[in-house]
Amino acid sequence: MILHILNRSPSASRIFQQALDAMGPDDRLLLIEDAVQGALPQLVRYFEPVIGRLFALREDLVSRGLEGRCDDRVLVVDVDGFVTLTEEADKTVSWF
Repeated sequence: MILHILNRSPSASRIFQQALDAMGPDDRLLLIEDAVQGALPQLVRYFEPVIGRLFALREDLVSRGLEGRCDDRVLVVDVDGFVTLTEEADKTVSWF
């Protein structure tokens, strides 16, 4: 399993599509920094192929005033959860 880490919002960059295209069936996607905007109900549609494997970093949601506004299908993790995801992954790939 590869953990893909995305830091750009799908409304501001198309890099998310490259990340999705590179993902395998067991890979996971973590939204950090501005990418957490993709966890909102109006933007989560961009990540339909990875629902169930889509995570958002709580600290970045909080810093942007978005905590509690995520689509219910997005799995919210804190920094400890981020560490756990990296430990479970064979490798990580960052998309910036």
